[in-house]
Order: sequence, then structure tokens, then C-alpha cells
Amino acid sequence: MPLPRDLPVVDHHCHLSPTGEGVAAARRFREAGGTHLFLTTQSYGVEPPRTLEGYRAQFETTEALARQVHEQTGVGVFLVVAPYPIDVVSARAAIGAEEALGLQRSALDLAGEWVRQRRAVAIGEVGRAHFPVPAEDLSLIEEAFRHAFHVAHDVGCPIVVHSGDLDAAGFRELAARAREAGVPPGRVVKHFTRARVPPGETDGVVPSYLARRELVRQVKADPGPRFFETDFLDDPRRPGAVLDLATVPRRAVAMAAEGSDATEWLRVPFVDSVEQVYGLRLSAVEGAPR
Repeated sequence: MPLPRDLPVVDHHCHLSPTGEGVAAARRFREAGGTHLFLTTQSYGVEPPRTLEGYRAQFETTEALARQVHEQTGVGVFLVVAPYPIDVVSARAAIGAEEALGLQRSALDLAGEWVRQRRAVAIGEVGRAHFPVPAEDLSLIEEAFRHAFHVAHDVGCPIVVHSGDLDAAGFRELAARAREAGVPPGRVVKHFTRARVPPGETDGVVPSYLARRELVRQVKADPGPRFFETDFLDDPRRPGAVLDLATVPRRAVAMAAEGSDATEWLRVPFVDSVEQVYGLRLSAVEGAPR
């Protein structure tokens, strides 16, 4: 069974780079049946930005990539912007702890302004290191993470979280942090979720599952909200990492072949969850292969 003509196919988290495949990767996504990307900013230089203007330029590069993708492929692109949480580690070594934390806060405020201006739909990825860091760096990361939640509350937008793998207690802690800042847990997305989390163990936080074949099968009948993502890095040094950008539409096509029930399951990550978390109503892109 082909994909329904009216079904959007959404990769919830990916990166593109002006020095990588860029539009070519998005074209491959489109040719596989994909219709919409949530494009998350990243550092495009050797070192992360050391000034607020550097972050502004980074966000603008991501915005320019989004514009090119849409104009040249027809794929819908939504921006997610914020300073990468680990940037503060290298910044502390270069400019000192106080300056590094101030820069993170200012860049988070800038991300909030982009959401207010409707240039982005969420702030992210923000959060914690996925590897051990010294106590001084950990305290800076935690302060920046706390500020990110306050920005999300003030702007009224979703927040996309980067961290190591979370168990049920980790999801509860994340939900508690959100509630403390006045952010509904249902507007907090745990990106790069690598194993199924039973729906009752998320405490309202939304998992964005890495679109590996077996994981997609494990969660396909779970209630939403939930997403699928590739976390495609667009790094010429690591072709196809983390997953190729065509992965989500390929998984969707394979699932649709299982019958009508499967296509209803696909509406959960591609339609219902996008509307619940982001307030966006998507329709399939005209001409996408089905």
C-alpha cells in the first residue's frame, strides 16, 4: 500500500551544512517521500561562536539553508535554534566561566526572539552534556539549561532537549524542571531517544525516537505525542551519520505496506504530534512521491 496522498512525512530533527550535502540531502529526502523537516542549527565553523554576533550568524546560516531547501525541493522546513549546550565547555576555556555563561544566556534570549518573530518554531537543542564533564562545566551547563526553560516559558514555545539516555526517573526529573519553569511537559521534546519508553513513564515529556527499523516497529502502536528523527549530521567526514536523511520516509513507506492500520499509526508522529506540540497543521507537499 502506498503512502496516503494527504499524509505529511516528517523528520523531526536533522542538521544540514553549507559545507555538506545541504540541498542534495533534502532532495534525497523528498524523492523518498518526505515532505517536512525540523532543521536544527549547529556550529558551522571549526570552533563554536564566541560572540552573540557569531550565534546570530549561525542562526542566519541555518535560515538560509532552510530557504534554499524549500525553494529548490519544495520540502517544508521549520527552524529550531539555540546555542548548543556543550558550547559553554569550550567557551569557558577560551573566555572564562562568567563570560561563557553570559554568552549562552544571551544566545538563548536571541533564540527566543527568533521564535517571537516566527523565524523559528522552538528553541533547541538545549540541555546537558552526553559525556562526563568537570564540576565547573556541569554547573555552567545546568545554569544555561535552567535559563533555556525560562526563555521557553516567556516565549511560549516548545523546547528540544539534548542529553544522554533517560530512564523513567530521568523523564520525571525533566518534567519536574519544566513544571518549575511553567513549561508544560507536553511541550518538552527529548530528542535522540534510542529505546522505547513506555508511554506511562515519560511523565508527559515527548520522545523523539531515532528512526531505526526495530525501534520504529516497537513504538508504532504507542499513543502520542511522539516523533521520528534521523539526527542527520551532514558531515562529509561521517557520511550518513547518524541516520541518512531519507530514512524516515523509507520507514514510512515500509510501514504503509503493512496495511491501513499502519498508515493510521503514521498519523500520530507526522500529523497529531506536530499539531499537539507545535500547533502546526501540516499537509502533504504537492508532488512528493507516494
